[in-house]
Amino acid sequence: MAVLPGTATAAAGSEEGGGTGGATVVAQEKVGTRLVDLTVSSPALGRTAKVRLLTPDGWDERRKNQRWPVLLLLHGCCDTYDGWTRETDVATLPQLRGTLVVMPEGGPSGWYSDWWNHGNGGSPAWETFHLRELLPLLEHGYGAGHRRVIAGLSMGGLGTLLYTAHHPGMFRAAASYSGVVHPLYGDFPQTLTKILQAYGEDPLALWGDPVAQRAIWEAHDPYYLTDRLRSTPVFLSSGDGTAGPFDPPGAHDALEAQLNEMNHAVADQLKAAGVQLTTDFYGPGTHHWPYWQRELHRSLPMLLHALRPGR
Repeated sequence: MAVLPGTATAAAGSEEGGGTGGATVVAQEKVGTRLVDLTVSSPALGRTAKVRLLTPDGWDERRKNQRWPVLLLLHGCCDTYDGWTRETDVATLPQLRGTLVVMPEGGPSGWYSDWWNHGNGGSPAWETFHLRELLPLLEHGYGAGHRRVIAGLSMGGLGTLLYTAHHPGMFRAAASYSGVVHPLYGDFPQTLTKILQAYGEDPLALWGDPVAQRAIWEAHDPYYLTDRLRSTPVFLSSGDGTAGPFDPPGAHDALEAQLNEMNHAVADQLKAAGVQLTTDFYGPGTHHWPYWQRELHRSLPMLLHALRPGR
């Protein structure tokens, strides 16, 4: 990766490169207006990973102790850390000019989890990387504050609810767009197996077998974690898989239809648990970027309200 003139390459142990958890920034590159890419060496992953920052106004001239609220924005399966800026208008939204938007690599099929690896643990440990390594690193030298919200699409929608449930109080609000929010639903375990195999992964290494290791699956299934979301406002959205305003006539998307069923099931659980829930089950719509851009826009008022000081 080329580092542009005038950008910093952080060394391990420096203020920009140091932090907790042993992760360090080994390269930094300005890639656009307010966009900075970091290459992070992660013990939890056993390799480097990329993170894109959409920086707030004044970030380049920040003082040592200056902090901004954080939106952690997660990509979906089969995509990369730059998906949100590649496919949506997130980088130009005026509402986000006072927020540090953090878009980390999550692996094409990492599922925002610390992998079970047949009981051995170890890498990849995506949850540890994002929450125990990356966030403290960004707080140490990149202006990240402690007021945080989280949002994500598809696989990232799962990560959004998992991270919020696993770490109560870490995020002030969570938004999931077409999220895989109930991976034990129906035949989705078989779908997940096929996805992992397509990337050359051992499907049992993620959470084990859905029968033999059901407790591990349930610990990674928001349907079973709704009680841990009681104190956090949640936004859920999905389409029904039929042709919507951004699709050609006659389009049908079986995956979005199944995700829609999942989201309705989880919404019922969240309501029963007394969670402050907002839903946008918008009917016609498929599993595509135009819908996720629209849902980001629709959920931003809730997310930004949660970031206000004193809330």
